[in-house]
Formats: sequence, structure tokens, C-alpha cells
Amino acid sequence: MMPTPSDPELTMIQTFKTIATIRTDFPSKFGVPRQSGLVDELVGTIVFEPEYRDREALRGIEEFSHLWLIWIFSENRNNEKFAPTVRPPRLGGNVRMGVWATRSPFRPNPIGLSCVRLDHVELDTDDGPIIVVRGADLVDGTPILDIKPYLPFAECHPDARGGFTRQTSMEKPLEVVMPDDFQQLWEPGQLAALRNILSQDPRPRYQNDPNRIYGMEFAARNIKFRVDEGRVFILSVNPDS
Repeated sequence: MMPTPSDPELTMIQTFKTIATIRTDFPSKFGVPRQSGLVDELVGTIVFEPEYRDREALRGIEEFSHLWLIWIFSENRNNEKFAPTVRPPRLGGNVRMGVWATRSPFRPNPIGLSCVRLDHVELDTDDGPIIVVRGADLVDGTPILDIKPYLPFAECHPDARGGFTRQTSMEKPLEVVMPDDFQQLWEPGQLAALRNILSQDPRPRYQNDPNRIYGMEFAARNIKFRVDEGRVFILSVNPDS
């Protein structure tokens, strides 16, 4: 029997709570890796809401190497009408695929799922217990709904097929050309993360104008760059206003 709007199951669905937010070096969406785990150098800090700052809730978590984060696409516009197909950027934005066959953020329920590497846990900070992760693909301040351990015996499938995304693994990384004086503006880990992000070409797939200048906010700085013949040229770096 299908539940009715007054059933307890539906009431529970409508009362999900934010348990934490994540702090990252991305104040906006542009430049965020298209999937989690692609840029291991990216560090994110998960800070729990006051009512969940209980160190007992983290007991045993450091025995796992990776975690699943379930979160909300908080930067998206609210789509009132269901769209059964979307245009995946990896297909150039010209081909439609079924929304359930993609990881598009434009869905009936704006829920994201990311697999991240657990770096370490700090139990005693001004914000209570925190979790530091690597490889997150989340904007700074993204609300976290839940955290679950990644289970390799059940969730690792070496023979899995990647569908239309299989072409991504065959793409050659771009060369990043950065003046020496710009390289001194970041910590080593941030610099490595920035190079990795840019090498994966953060531009929309349908844009390929070598003269177009793009702007990306990262680690409190605004970076201007252009892409030409397989290379990313960083043109300027300014403090993020």
C-alpha cells in the first residue's frame, strides 16, 4: 500500500535536518571538480551543528579510509517543474540524457552524494569535534544531511560500466602555465589543488574560445585564466572581494 500524505513515513521525509556544514576553498560553484575524489589535494572541514557536536558520535570513524557525504545543492535555483532530461556538460551540453542517468544537480530533490577520503578527526576545537576530508566537490557552506562510512567489500565494483562518462578517463590533462610570482600566493597543498583543478578544464564543455577570459574564486583569491591549445594560462590573481 502506498503511503498517504498523512503517513508518518512522509512526515519524517519532510523533517530532514542539517547535521553539519563543510568549509572549503570554493565560495562559488565555478571551478568545483565535477566529481568527488578527482582532486585529492582539496581539503574540506566538516563542522557539526551545535546539537550534533558530540564526540561519541564519531567513535570508530577513523577506522575507515573513506566516507559518503549526503548533502544539499544549496546553490541551485529551486526548480518547480520536473525535467525528465538534462544536458550533461561532458557531452558538450548538446545531448539530452535521462536525469536518473546523470548526476545533474537539477533534480526533484536537490540531494548530492560524494565519496571523500577521511584525512583526520579533531575532537577538541572551538567548533567541537570536526572531520577533515580530502577530495570533496562541495561549495563552502554546503549543508550536510548525513555521513556514512564507505564499505569497499560492498561498494567497490571494478567491473562497473561508466556509461557516457567513460570518455572522461581518456582525456589528456591540460598543461597549467603559471608565473612564478603567482605560485608563492598559496600553501603547497592549495597550489597543487589549483593546478589539478585547472588541468581538468573547469570551463563548460560547449565553450572553446581561446580568447575568452574566465574567472574562478579559490582560496580567497580571484583567478583569471584562458585556455588555448591544451594549456591553461593564468593571467592574474587578486584578493577575493
